[in-house]
Amino acid sequence: MTTEFIWQLPTSGDGRYGDAVHARRGERIAGDRPAFTAGVSDPRGTRFNYFDYLHQIARAADLSGFDGLQIQNDFNGDDSWIVAGYVARGTRHLKLIAEFDASWGSAVYAAKNAVSFQRATGGRLAWQIGRGSDAAQRSRNGDDAADADLLPRIEEFVTVARGVQTSAPYSFQGRFFEVKDGGFRGPLAGNPLPPVYLSGDTKEAYQLSARLADVHVLAAAPLSVLRPAISVLQDQAAANGRSLAIGLRIDVLARETEQEAVRDAERYRSQSGNAGEGVSEFKDSLWPDFSEGRTALVGSYAQVTQSLAEYADAGISSFFLSAVPHLEEAYRIGEHVLQALRARLTPAGLKAA
Repeated sequence: MTTEFIWQLPTSGDGRYGDAVHARRGERIAGDRPAFTAGVSDPRGTRFNYFDYLHQIARAADLSGFDGLQIQNDFNGDDSWIVAGYVARGTRHLKLIAEFDASWGSAVYAAKNAVSFQRATGGRLAWQIGRGSDAAQRSRNGDDAADADLLPRIEEFVTVARGVQTSAPYSFQGRFFEVKDGGFRGPLAGNPLPPVYLSGDTKEAYQLSARLADVHVLAAAPLSVLRPAISVLQDQAAANGRSLAIGLRIDVLARETEQEAVRDAERYRSQSGNAGEGVSEFKDSLWPDFSEGRTALVGSYAQVTQSLAEYADAGISSFFLSAVPHLEEAYRIGEHVLQALRARLTPAGLKAA
């Protein structure tokens, strides 16, 4: 199975090296502190905004050898579909994984947008469909679906979106979506379907992915926790006559030496207001609750490469990697970790190159 490496694109802001304050780099917003010291002017003025910075990250990921971008869904950030369209023209090879919720709207209209995106980019779009936030936040966003309805709605959304793209006439009647003699014809028919990435750690989420996902993305955890989940997901997919790839979402902080990595990790935690012990659970490199409640691999380039290779050996084939700041770290991880990891996972391919 092909292993893919995805860099995450922060849609609502990023941090800076040596300054963990969350900010929209490249964009001046009222109330923001100056990016430079007092008395030093910013020659950029207001000529650029955060989209220009996202374009820089996308180019860095493309040039560094990543296979794709995961474009985060954040209510306080720019829309993931719009960002995907924006960075598509500035990149040549990247898969663009747009994260959104099934409350996005009409499954048919989403499918039509996907078809147009695939035609424009040569089939580079993928979907990561989430359940949304807690009930109170969903209600503030105009979505009053009950918690119990979130996974069934995702299943109908994907079923309808795939149906109208692959057959005409197409009819469907469910609890959330209904189509009568629909389906795409002409140039909109027969285009590549966007691969579907799902996540979740419940029995119901596993069963849903086993029925219709292309990739199930797990949150970072020790291998002792992930191995049983990987086994369950793959067994359930096989029982449905399908194959299912397994993904891992994990932050990384890699440096020349372990000491340098630990020093920078402790500084980042302190500056971000998340100071505490760097509790290790996986060969002294897995730090839980490192950034915004997420777990990170912290160590030398060799240690991080080794850890990721062991995840791959356990069955992970889609790596969703992230580091702050995303622009500079895309180059660092691409040069010092990604190349070594690819060489380890595909030695025959390396020799052929």
